[in-house]
Amino acid sequence: MEEDNVLVQGLCKSFAEFALDNVSFHVPKGRIVGFIGENGAGKSTTIKLILNELKRDAGKVYIFGEENTRNSFKKDIGLVLDECNFHECFTAKVVGKMLSRIYSSWDQSLYMDYLDKFKIPTDKQIGTFSKGMKMKLSIICAMVHKAKLLIMDEATSGLDPVVRDEILDMFLDFIQDEECSIFFSSHITSDIQKIADYVVLIHQGKIIFEEQKDDLIYNYGILRCRDEDFSEISPDDYIVTRKTNVSIECLVKDKENARKKYQNAIVDTATLEDIMLFYIKGESLCED
Repeated sequence: MEEDNVLVQGLCKSFAEFALDNVSFHVPKGRIVGFIGENGAGKSTTIKLILNELKRDAGKVYIFGEENTRNSFKKDIGLVLDECNFHECFTAKVVGKMLSRIYSSWDQSLYMDYLDKFKIPTDKQIGTFSKGMKMKLSIICAMVHKAKLLIMDEATSGLDPVVRDEILDMFLDFIQDEECSIFFSSHITSDIQKIADYVVLIHQGKIIFEEQKDDLIYNYGILRCRDEDFSEISPDDYIVTRKTNVSIECLVKDKENARKKYQNAIVDTATLEDIMLFYIKGESLCED
């Protein structure tokens, strides 16, 4: 088993109208783990518990092999949320000077290289930056103090595809040494599909699956058949179904086997978004 930078075991947290129920998963070294689910599924709550910003009801969280109750791990984590938290009157140069005094491992030379590479002006106020520039600055700052783990909570939300692509390339560069990891929460499943090694799906506070991304993308499929042919499909061959106006659709784990076995049905490749929607909505999902 690969050594983990994050290990979550049986995590529970109850609120008045929501509960995180027995959440378990891991973030291996040198890997990107995508954390997906609908709004309100428990993604942000899980991240707060990992960072020990909420008191858990039960379970364990290990960061770099030690329980997360020891806050010494935080110096080795870079956290990026969906908004830039630097004061708008600051410049990137001022931000670098401040953070160099906070982090003993701050790499000012690398910081300036990243600013130049991603065309972040050093002397303009952050308040004049576009959202994409602000987010790139936040991610640069999260990386250049030699963090071993990046935790991203909707870091690419609201950004245009070009900027998102640049940021995803930054993530791939970050894990090249096989020691650093990224835990990447996002509702933009296409971003997760592009760069993640593993995918964790959470729904209503429960983990639905933790799978290798390649297994999901290359093996899962959508079988489509007529209503009158559905009785021929063995329940052992699909995970969940949904009915549309023209057919019944089944999510299958082995699309090649389904193609061979049910030659009168159509079996298409499933995207990560397709898989998520099937698991979350299942039979209640109908197309207009």
